[in-house]
Amino acid sequence: MELERSESVQPASGRSARPAGTWSEPLRWLFVPWTLAVTYPVLLVTTIFWGFVAVAVSAVSQRLAFWAGVVWAWCLAWVTWVRVRVVDRERAVRGQSYVIMSNHQGAYDILALYGFLGREFRWVMKQELRKVPFLGWGCAAIGHIFVDRGNSARAIASLEAAKSRLDGGISVLFFPEGTRSDDGHLLPFKKGGFAMARQLGLPILPVSIANSWRILPKSCLFPRPGEVRVRFHAPISPADYADNDALVAAVRGAIDAGLDLDDRRR
Repeated sequence: MELERSESVQPASGRSARPAGTWSEPLRWLFVPWTLAVTYPVLLVTTIFWGFVAVAVSAVSQRLAFWAGVVWAWCLAWVTWVRVRVVDRERAVRGQSYVIMSNHQGAYDILALYGFLGREFRWVMKQELRKVPFLGWGCAAIGHIFVDRGNSARAIASLEAAKSRLDGGISVLFFPEGTRSDDGHLLPFKKGGFAMARQLGLPILPVSIANSWRILPKSCLFPRPGEVRVRFHAPISPADYADNDALVAAVRGAIDAGLDLDDRRR
């Protein structure tokens, strides 16, 4: 499998500036006392508790352990007054495994996808997260896929080893941008996940996440209440595209079309 660390599909044009006032929104700072007194303690307690539950339950069933993470994500969204609205969920067929590809706007993408997607999947995440107490341990126990982004050979080996986990409707989830966007606009896509989709012979399920970067901007420590919107798109078969560039463009176009106008590239 070809895993490309730096090669990516570049966008056709520049991107618009971040709307003014994101960092100084009064609503965000009004919730600082709640964040310090409630959100952070709940984050600590739930991460420890559900991480431990995931490790314990995984000894019996990784599939059952996955749902410990779902409850963890749901709890954190609830305690931070964040709603998640999922649109067109019926486009994903029950029992079908997919390579799910989503844009990455911020930390609340994790909670929105894990807690509300309604599908079991294995995340592709950076190797460093394995070392995070309870969170990393729980993810490892569930069977999420850790890749060494600094070593292509090891990353490829991790993805190859993960193939056997993707059956019975279990999907694999990639953020093809590879990192969070600063302002909600799509970054260039890396091609490793597309190569994996071809090798596995699985359809790609594009998913758009909108508004999560406003909830908690990159490098900000204080979330504000709001709504994250998750939209499913029609699955895309890699076999319908002769080369990866055309396939990437099709998936990117679907994800971009699902973003709100003020989050889309202009």
